[in-house]
Parts: sequence; C-alpha cells; structure tokens
Amino acid sequence: MMKIGFKTLAAVAAIASVTAALPAKAQDARSYVLATATTGGTYYPVGVALATLVKVKLEPKMKIGVSAISSAGSGENVKMLREKQADFAILQGLFGLYAKEGSGSIAQDGPQKNIRSITMLWPNVEHYVMAASEVKTGTAADLMGLKGKKFSIGARNSGTEHSNRFILTNLGIDPESLDLVFQGYGPTADSLQNGAIVGAGIPGGPPVSVITRIAAQMGDKVKVLQFTDEEAKKADAGRGLYYQYTIPAGTYPDQDKEWKTIAQPNFLSVNDSVPEEDVYQITKTIYENLPFLNNIHAATKAMSLEQAMSGLPMPLHPGAARFYKEKGLTVPASLMAN
Repeated sequence: MMKIGFKTLAAVAAIASVTAALPAKAQDARSYVLATATTGGTYYPVGVALATLVKVKLEPKMKIGVSAISSAGSGENVKMLREKQADFAILQGLFGLYAKEGSGSIAQDGPQKNIRSITMLWPNVEHYVMAASEVKTGTAADLMGLKGKKFSIGARNSGTEHSNRFILTNLGIDPESLDLVFQGYGPTADSLQNGAIVGAGIPGGPPVSVITRIAAQMGDKVKVLQFTDEEAKKADAGRGLYYQYTIPAGTYPDQDKEWKTIAQPNFLSVNDSVPEEDVYQITKTIYENLPFLNNIHAATKAMSLEQAMSGLPMPLHPGAARFYKEKGLTVPASLMAN
C-alpha cells in the first residue's frame, strides 16, 4: 500500500474539516456515505478527496453530498454496502470479484447483487521480488521453483495475502507448497535483506516505497519478475480482473528497462439503489476535475477515461455507463448491468 506523507495527511485533515463545516441542505438533499479504509492508507485520503470534490461541485446546485468515513477496508466495505450502512465504497478488485461471485472471503454471504462499479481509481500493481540466486528466467515461471522455500505472502487476511493466493493458484502453484511467511511490507524487506526469505509478493501503486528501498539496498541481489503475455492471461484465469501493466524504466533505482507485470484495480463502487442521475453527475464531476484530485493524492494520477473500466469486476452502474458512452467509450457487454 502506498505510504502517505505528513503534508498530505495535513492537507486531507484540513479538507475534512472544511467538509464537515459545510451547511446542511434542505430535506430533498441527497447525503451519501463513502466507505474507505483505515486513515493511515491510501483509501481514506482518496475517499476524502472524492467526497470533497462532490460537495464543492455538486452540493450547492444539485444538493448531492458525499461524506467519507474510515473502515476496516474492502471486506468490511462489502458488508456495509450490503447492509446499507454505506452508499459508495472503495474496493480492491479481487474483493469486488469475490462479491460478484459469492466466493473467497465473501463465500458465506453469497453473491452481492447490489454492488455496481463506477470507475477504476488506481492500479494495484504486482511486484514479485526474488533473490537473484533463485531467478532462472526472470519471469513468473520462476515462482514454480519456490516449493518448500520461504515466501512472504503478506499479513494474515490482508488484501496482499488474498491477491497472492489468487495469482499463485492460477499459475498452477499451491500456495501451501511454499514455506509461507505472514508479514507486512517493512518486515518483508528486512527478511529479504537478511536472507530469511527468498521471495515475496508486494502489490501497490508504483513507485512502492518498500520496493524502492529493496532495490536501493540490495541492488542486483534481487530481481523483480516480469509476466509474459501467456503468464498474465494465466494469472487472471479468465476472470477479467488482472490486466497487463508496464512499469516505466526509472521508476525504481537502477531500473534501466521497463518491467512488464500485471495489475488489478482499486475501484469506486456503489449500491445499485443510488439514482442513475446522481451517479452520472458524480462520475462526470470526477472526470472533469482530475487535477483537483491529483493535487490531493498522487494515487489519482493513474486515473484517465482510457483506464476507467480497466479490470472492473462488477457491472457498471447505469449512471456511470451513460457517462462513458457519452464520451465515446465502448462499454463491454460484461460490464453492462442486467
């Protein structure tokens, strides 16, 4: 997950204070709740930025307001949408897929037919890092050689663990055949450096600070694996969740060539009960004011109309689909709500 600096947090806090101070509207005002994640990650400040944008641009004339709240993240957000405790939520793409299918960590609750997509917000880019001594091809095929060896899969029950299990399984690797280590990004970097592990899966928005740290401290002692076209398709397993992503040269220390990998979206979701016109106006406002969002959090710099539907796991809300069609985009049949 992307780290946030003190200045960014201060700016977000100031925006949140202004947002809270805005006057209440008349009875016909629509006040929506946007669920994010903990305040220390990327979801919360991006959510506050989105909510502030809507309040500034839409509340005065159209009486559409959004308030961002913190939560435990994607898993809880799915529940909050189901129980109508939230109208909008930021979700990791994989949890959107779980919700659509009623699979994975959402299996006991069944398919969540109430959830719709609005837009991709920023990509969760996969960085599979391995000790250079374990690398034979430089591609994801090298993960096959880690059976019985120590591999950091992420903190228990984290999005990192879930996404790593999903990808490894689709590549034909039983995660339990590895000697799994459950830890966060900082400890993973330490473990790679002292030789306690030989590999790790570290998703995040480039440049991921811990990958920068690993590259700077370990140099050619580690390699970031690339995905061939075939491996990228295999990792997705036909789910339409993961898409190919190129990390430009120079993103990390001593990276003189681009890296081809895969990514899933972190995306903005909404309950299907929210009126089409309101979702249309919110989607339109987002894409007419990207510089506003970019100035609040760098993660939103990945947003563009061209990438708006990349990897979305849930059908689009009719309001969002309407906006994209107006902009001349082709909406895939798989993203059209029944």
